[in-house]
Amino acid sequence: MHYRKDGRAKNWKGQNNMLNNILTRVNDFMYTYPLLILLVGAGVYFTVRTRFVQGRLLGEAFRVLLEKAEVKDGKKQVSSFQALMISTASRVGTGNIAGIATAIAAGGPGAVFWMWVMAVIGSASAFIESTLAQVYKVKDGKDFRGGPSYYMEKALGKRYLGIIFSVLLIICFAYGFNGLQSFNMSSSLEYYIPGYADSVYPAVIGAVLAAATAFVIFGGVHRIGFITSVIVPVMAGGYLLMGLATMVMNAGRIPEVFALIFREAFDGKAIFGGFAGSAVVIGIKRGLFSNEAGMGSAPNASASAAVSHPAKQGLVQVLSVFIDTLLICSATAMMLLLSGVEGKSGVLDGIPYVQQAISANVGTWGIHFITFSIFTFAFSSLVGNYYYAESNIKFIKDDKRLLFVFRVSCLLAVFLGAQADFSVIWNVADITMGGMAVLNIVVILLLGGTAVKVLRDYEEQKKRGVEPVFRAEELGIGNTECWGEEGL
Repeated sequence: MHYRKDGRAKNWKGQNNMLNNILTRVNDFMYTYPLLILLVGAGVYFTVRTRFVQGRLLGEAFRVLLEKAEVKDGKKQVSSFQALMISTASRVGTGNIAGIATAIAAGGPGAVFWMWVMAVIGSASAFIESTLAQVYKVKDGKDFRGGPSYYMEKALGKRYLGIIFSVLLIICFAYGFNGLQSFNMSSSLEYYIPGYADSVYPAVIGAVLAAATAFVIFGGVHRIGFITSVIVPVMAGGYLLMGLATMVMNAGRIPEVFALIFREAFDGKAIFGGFAGSAVVIGIKRGLFSNEAGMGSAPNASASAAVSHPAKQGLVQVLSVFIDTLLICSATAMMLLLSGVEGKSGVLDGIPYVQQAISANVGTWGIHFITFSIFTFAFSSLVGNYYYAESNIKFIKDDKRLLFVFRVSCLLAVFLGAQADFSVIWNVADITMGGMAVLNIVVILLLGGTAVKVLRDYEEQKKRGVEPVFRAEELGIGNTECWGEEGL
């Protein structure tokens, strides 16, 4: 009897490994070729169409960010800053720490340069999708919600495409990525607790994380906005200070590190040697898949803000991309490259690489700082990811009972994720994210003209010296629920 059970276990494990290998191959192909080409192509196209909006109006983006939240019907609306924090909370996760370490270990320092390039290019796509989300958002009681599913239905008249997108996003963010964030938080404690994986602690951590997540998500969008507007600035500020401290301590080596990055970015072998693993491809992938520009996730947060003109949230989301990649990912890169510790793919990468590098920079207390960073980054992602998924559940069917069941299932994913490395589930999450990205990119390429028209309207009103107010009908844009003759 024992041997039959053992045989079944081995057979199941073998099947699981085979399935995971197949999913990994599909994942690698999707993210190395078709999706990469689409994301890069869309970013370049929108950069040209908007006349480099991400650079021209960067100062205006900061001005918009400081606008206070409006109060309507006695209820304070979600501000541009809170919408930025929700989207940044989801964008900024453990990938900004472990992902950069893996990218440098696999593609070399040159990958950092291409990560920067794609953040700048991809931010144009972020502007387009977030502006569209604002144009076609809907009322949710006294709040707003929207995203790709909503502009697929309202602008294209294709509700079935919106449902497909929503299902893909829910699988990806609510279950796959939230399980991953929970696992990363839990596994970061292995350094402190011998035999951690085989103890009861993962279940305890899972229960605590689920309880903390429940406190936030059952409080609605305003609690999510408040929590993220507190956590994100603190965690990002602390992490950036660590990066700055590292640079100050190694000031003499900074020119050497930048020279290394640029030299290896344009090195022929680094570019063309094993294309899928080259510095160019790895850097582009890390830049795009860290900041999610064009992927269709951040627009779900953008739609929640109460602003006088949709272009304002488009500009704010440009900042979110820059915060994620040009600041936080760059901070990780500097801490790694200034440490003198050399990463190597499959040998020393991910969190262990970061831990050794930080320890070399500031001593062993830096390992504790990284653990804290992982917890704050990952928990903020849990909350941001949930908000995206909730908006899409409501798109499919706005029902309180369904929403309650969904919230419970999300908490279960957090609880279970802390206890096991579900590689298959995460590969499925990556593939579903790839699917939603392809769908979203095709749609924003079709609807990009509308977003460009909205941008021109915004700039024309600014030139006249008035505070821009969006009136959809004057621009010939129909089927907008929230934008009448008097604006919002």
